[in-house]
Amino acid sequence: MTQHQTLQLFENKKIRTLWDANQEKWYFSIIDVIEVLTGSTIPKRYWSDLKKKLSKEGSQLYENIVQLKMQSSDGKYYKTDVADTEQLFRLIQSIPSPKAEPFKNWLAQIASERLDEIQDPELTIDRALEQYLQLGYSQNWINQRLKSIEIRKELTDEWKSKGLKEGMQFATLTDIISKAWSGKTTKEYKVLKGLKKENLRDNMTNTELILNMLAEASTKDISQAVNPESFEESKEVAQQGGNVAKVALQELESKTGKKVVSELNAKKILNAKHKRQE
Repeated sequence: MTQHQTLQLFENKKIRTLWDANQEKWYFSIIDVIEVLTGSTIPKRYWSDLKKKLSKEGSQLYENIVQLKMQSSDGKYYKTDVADTEQLFRLIQSIPSPKAEPFKNWLAQIASERLDEIQDPELTIDRALEQYLQLGYSQNWINQRLKSIEIRKELTDEWKSKGLKEGMQFATLTDIISKAWSGKTTKEYKVLKGLKKENLRDNMTNTELILNMLAEASTKDISQAVNPESFEESKEVAQQGGNVAKVALQELESKTGKKVVSELNAKKILNAKHKRQE
């Protein structure tokens, strides 16, 4: 199964999804959908109770639910109950929610848009741009964020070409890069910014994004130059790539007298922006 994980927005709430290129279908995290539809603070318990109910009813839907690895808030990948679009339509019927009908329309739109994007990949970038604008990010920040996605993809493609595995190995290398330039692992960085499920890069300042891009781009370039033959050698490359950005960070901080890595997150940044506009 050739998969691509991404986040989709429904009413500004994030839902983890996986695109299966072989079957040309979406898979959605059931826990995320339940949280959006019910507003529950414990969606896992809600889903657990619903599974028992469906099982007692002998529902074929429950029997066909599969698990796929999805990235959690700690940056690691865990097996997660998922449903494809057809299954999700049926599952929604068992979840009383005033958002059920709007969500069904949203699902249909997501399915249609993906087929359009297969024909015209530029639409993917356009829709990402639109989503960030809706959330209130500045055009300058959005440009940096879209560039960071491109650089990250180039890096992960390089890792794949070296036979490295998505999931734990990718997460380990990412932590090494992050620790090298920022002094913090991904988890530590998210704690600093007060994040849980939110994406770390979506909550970086412009400068943080730029330095993280420099670290990842440097790691990719060094990897292509030295051609590491093992995971251990790739870990050394990740450290070297992160160190390139660390030098830039230290130079910048020495000139400005200000720390680059900060507790600022998207909510604080956008609130400050709105206050300036009032």
